[in-house]
Amino acid sequence: MAPQPDERPTREPIDTLLRDLKTGRDGLGSREAARRLAIHGPNTLPTGRRASWLRELVRQFTHPLALLLWVAAGLAWVAGTPVLCWAILAVIVINAVVAYLQGRQAERAIEALSRYLPQQATVIRDGVASEVPAVDLVPGDVILVTEGDRVSADARLIEGSVEMDLSTLTGESAPVVRSAGAEDTADRLIDAPDAVFSGAQCTSGQARAVAFATGAATELGRIATLSRQATPLLSPLERQVRRSTWLIAGVAVGVGALFLPLGLLAGLSLPEAAVFAIGLLVANVPEGLLPTITLALAVGVRVLARQGALVKQLSAVETLGSTTVICTDKTGTLTRNTMTVTAVWSAGRTVDPVSPDAALGPLAQVMVDCNQLERLSDPMEVALREAGELLGARVAPRVETFPFDAERKRMSVVSRRGDRLLVAVKGAPELLLPLCDSVFDGTRARPATESDRREVLDEVDGFARHGLRVLALASREVPAPPEDAAAAESGLCLLGLVALLDPPRPEVPAAVAACHSAGITIHVVTGDNGTTASEVARQVGIATDRVVTGSEADALSEPELDALLAQPGEVVFARSTPEGKLRIAEALQQEGQTVAMTGDGVNDAPALHRADIGVAMGRSGTDVARQAATMVLTDDNFATIVTAIREGRRAYDNLRKFVLYIFVHAVPEVVPFMLFALSGGAIPLPLTVLQILAIDLGTEILPALALGREKAEPDVMSRRPRPRSEPLITRRLLVRAWGLMGVLSAALALGAFFAVLVAGGWTPGAPVGPGDPLHGVYLQATTATFLTIVACQVGTAFAARTERTSLRRLGVLSNPPLLAAIGVELLFAAALCFVPVLQTVFGTAPPPWWLILFLLPCPVIVWGADEAARWFGRRSARAPSRPRRPSSG
Repeated sequence: MAPQPDERPTREPIDTLLRDLKTGRDGLGSREAARRLAIHGPNTLPTGRRASWLRELVRQFTHPLALLLWVAAGLAWVAGTPVLCWAILAVIVINAVVAYLQGRQAERAIEALSRYLPQQATVIRDGVASEVPAVDLVPGDVILVTEGDRVSADARLIEGSVEMDLSTLTGESAPVVRSAGAEDTADRLIDAPDAVFSGAQCTSGQARAVAFATGAATELGRIATLSRQATPLLSPLERQVRRSTWLIAGVAVGVGALFLPLGLLAGLSLPEAAVFAIGLLVANVPEGLLPTITLALAVGVRVLARQGALVKQLSAVETLGSTTVICTDKTGTLTRNTMTVTAVWSAGRTVDPVSPDAALGPLAQVMVDCNQLERLSDPMEVALREAGELLGARVAPRVETFPFDAERKRMSVVSRRGDRLLVAVKGAPELLLPLCDSVFDGTRARPATESDRREVLDEVDGFARHGLRVLALASREVPAPPEDAAAAESGLCLLGLVALLDPPRPEVPAAVAACHSAGITIHVVTGDNGTTASEVARQVGIATDRVVTGSEADALSEPELDALLAQPGEVVFARSTPEGKLRIAEALQQEGQTVAMTGDGVNDAPALHRADIGVAMGRSGTDVARQAATMVLTDDNFATIVTAIREGRRAYDNLRKFVLYIFVHAVPEVVPFMLFALSGGAIPLPLTVLQILAIDLGTEILPALALGREKAEPDVMSRRPRPRSEPLITRRLLVRAWGLMGVLSAALALGAFFAVLVAGGWTPGAPVGPGDPLHGVYLQATTATFLTIVACQVGTAFAARTERTSLRRLGVLSNPPLLAAIGVELLFAAALCFVPVLQTVFGTAPPPWWLILFLLPCPVIVWGADEAARWFGRRSARAPSRPRRPSSG
């Protein structure tokens, strides 16, 4: 059997590995390869066994909110409104189907990983190099890796050296060198100096390697397994809605069950007691809650899409608003994922390459000539050429190229400039400097001294401390093209140094500052090295209180990691592994944090999937990261995260606003039934079941939805993040809804009911049923109750627009959808009272004209009471606490 990745097959001698794999340097025979393919299986990534679609779908129909709607549908059927029943059932089906489709996210992430496996691979079979499908590779195959190839399996180099781009696996932006025969002293398999990995791309060089792992056994396969196993948690909103809806359902069923015998004891007949119990159930079940939440979150999704953030799950909008910690990748997230020349050093001075400079002319010529851009668009070489052109140099005709070699760590190009042949060389300073016997002083070449060499090395160290990648550039004039690289790269004149960096995105510092003002902690979790990562973090405003390497983090126990993350400040986690990122996300969640994880590489997928919200880059990100994330930034703009957090907080505030709005009217709907029962039927029922349904699914829905369009309150981004344990329905919300506006609305509604009833000649106990003389008056009285509740809804809608600030500061007319919704609500209420067909269905009648005068001040009374309460709350919050008198004892 082939060695598994964690057995470190790179540490044993190559001949021993070949023996263990039962292969040779000339590869396998076709028959042996076919036999191993049958044993090991195809070189594909694990997809896992999907759960039964039927079970998944049924689970969506038994969600607490769905169960609540089932109850509402059943009540609507019992109440004799089948159309309403079918409408509620349609809402249940739509929400279940949407949730089911969203539940396949993990499978899509695994499927996207397979795109990182090339379709074809060059292998040596039967002693001959040939192209075979990548899925047919087996352990023991000898593969050829050349510039531009994407590797098909985890393999160890037998001969040659290559430069590899491992950013999709490690997150490190700079290419790494892998050479056959290099001593393996790395702590991690991914850092082994003579190993290449499935999904990585060769940027230069060529080599021969023996595959030791394929399919699920590769590093890429391990990431796929982590992505499949990392089950995402319920969002804070989903948890709170589950808790709230079970509470609401329990209260509704409990109240109905309790008052059914109470109605019988009060002298009601069984049919009357049943109607009474159903009425209480309907009054306590907010039938419009689920569709209102769904549609309000959908508004947030549309707003974010227009601003560059695609959200896959509706609940993710709210999750963004409750985010307390952002774990951000560096490459492609904080930075542009492109190399830029930040400084050049020559003749004892450091300058920015921004304009032509005659003294830097020879250096600039090497920058534009020494590259392989005609074959491969390497970001570093693109940056060098662009900087050289800014310094005034132009590309010269090429005569010969000696490509980069991982052992030499340099490349050279022979170019013709006029009647001269110039050799341009770039490479690692420590290896290029010994080949230089002269240095350029700004005007001419002079012999190099030990002082010059020490100065160069000091400059290299200075650049490296700032996380910069440093290249040395040199040149020489030759009479004829050199025969080989050794001849070309001797007797050189050192022209200077070039420092490169993957620069931060210009918008990131402001975004980081906004996050800090909102009380959000930012940790950098990257596969790049600590020096580079901490420097980038410092430049964008992230505090580098501690830098922890991947090996250090992996060595921490769970309590030690928890303790590290519980400390104040921000941490840079460098050289992080996929498992390490996953542990960090889980540790933060264990501490009660709501975690947003950003990333763009394959190695980010497990953590993106596990975090409360995974945020992937849309342009530079891999398909794997985009599939694993719950939100994709289409513009790759880190600042969009701040916009999304603002929108998330606004969306959650608006959720509370319409929950408040819906809850207020439970009191004026329940109190009439309690009054009816407690009076033993002496007081007729002030509100019918159908009128309650007309409120809950008629007049209430549109204003509630319009509250979801409310603008953010002024202090939305200066508050601390909402605690993870804070419920959607807080005590303060219940006090406002039930203790203040609900009681006031109930009192006004009952006042209108009794005013109309008494004015029509009713006395306690007088019959008001069909055929009785007072039946018409009773219909007017219940209509008065209904209309008063609707009028109070208008005042509640304006009061619910703000939780803290005054309505004047927001603007009374600043929410046009709400004004339109209130207009539709009033028209609907009028239609129920004056359209004969609707009068028959809902038991209404045209009210007396003077009731209009009673209704007009109702909205102002309800809104004014809440506005006064909020004013007193703001005043109390601003008032300084009075110092305590010293004890006289």
